[in-house]
Amino acid sequence: MSTPPPDLPTQARRRLTRDERRRQLIEVSWRIAQAEGADALTLGRLAEQADVAKPVVYDHFGTRRGLLAALYQDYDRRQTAAMGEALAASPETLADKVQVIADAYVGCVLAQGRELFGVAAALEGSPELEALKRRCDAAFLEKCKAALDPFAGRGVSRTGLLGAFGAADALAQAAAAGEIGAGEARRELAAVLLATAQRAIAPDAG
Repeated sequence: MSTPPPDLPTQARRRLTRDERRRQLIEVSWRIAQAEGADALTLGRLAEQADVAKPVVYDHFGTRRGLLAALYQDYDRRQTAAMGEALAASPETLADKVQVIADAYVGCVLAQGRELFGVAAALEGSPELEALKRRCDAAFLEKCKAALDPFAGRGVSRTGLLGAFGAADALAQAAAAGEIGAGEARRELAAVLLATAQRAIAPDAG
């Protein structure tokens, strides 16, 4: 029996596991969203671009809504992991922690590209998917709060962090659109987060 030529992709030389296939489908989905926009992301289009039969895609995601949910969860997992690693390695000062959070937030948005906003907007079309996005966002916010609370006697205000991340979305979108620089977005977000934490340290200030 002849063997495949050595230059064939690994996935062409062996059968992918279920987890590997799901990872491949998610990566192809992000490429479609980047090239054609989130509206073009359908299960049929994904099957075509991934060179698999449609039942394979339906087996993994069920519906387009299921695919969109998987994409947002994939982004959220990577963003949270990147921030967690950076926080663990950073010096134990408030200024360093807020800068890590700002860098991770803006950096992950820019690394994913503008297609992220299309996926996030599509999630808002369904109550179930919108609830998923809120849960992911709330979990991310709580991780940030846990990183900043040790520097604030009363703990950082969750409401204040909600406002800070509203600013974070605007700054990250502006950076992704090229309206401001990535460094500027990171600095401005760090300043907003620092001010939020400092209000918990000295509540009467500002």
